[in-house]
Amino acid sequence: MKQLLLAGVALSVATAASAADLPARPYAKAPPAAVVAAYNWSGFYIGAMGGYGSETGGGSGGFGGGTIGYNWQFPGSQFVFGIEVDAAGASIKDSVTEDFGGGLLVTSETKINSFGSVTGRAGFAIDAALLYAKGGYAWANNKASLSAVGLGSFSDSQTHTGFTIGGGLEYMFAPNWSAKGEYMFTSLGSETYNFGGIPADSGTIDLHTFKVGVNYHFR
Repeated sequence: MKQLLLAGVALSVATAASAADLPARPYAKAPPAAVVAAYNWSGFYIGAMGGYGSETGGGSGGFGGGTIGYNWQFPGSQFVFGIEVDAAGASIKDSVTEDFGGGLLVTSETKINSFGSVTGRAGFAIDAALLYAKGGYAWANNKASLSAVGLGSFSDSQTHTGFTIGGGLEYMFAPNWSAKGEYMFTSLGSETYNFGGIPADSGTIDLHTFKVGVNYHFR
């Protein structure tokens, strides 16, 4: 029995010694987990917006309207592309009175009644925030009038077309809702107005708009 116990102890010691001489088992580091964006901006959206506009060297005033658009963001990418259409009713106006001598005072007034655009958007998403630039086609309906004491008043309306470019910041504050702030520069071509049979060239209209808005995103 003693010999059997001694043989067992010797075998255990020899096995432990052999195990101590074995090289350490290599450690395999787990691959990093894939980074998944917390927000995805893809899909249709509609919204409301409003703000303040001013013409270069001219009138100013407020506006309000709506927006509809669509975004594309591929999984794993922070780049967002889209198309957006907006339109607004406005009261951006200016009035100037000139003295032509002999008591003849002529007042000219202009008022942008509405405007809109069709633009492409390109942005960079940082989770819930989206920095973007946009640009494309723009239009505006403008009314111009002339009046003078003793001569009466004349008015005409024309739709101007041109381009717009700008950008802004949009933030997703709820799963389906975002808020934005945006600046746009719009340049519209000249149109000819008819004042009682007398044509008058309007010249280019350059418009600066600052807007805020809220969008609902369909998921």
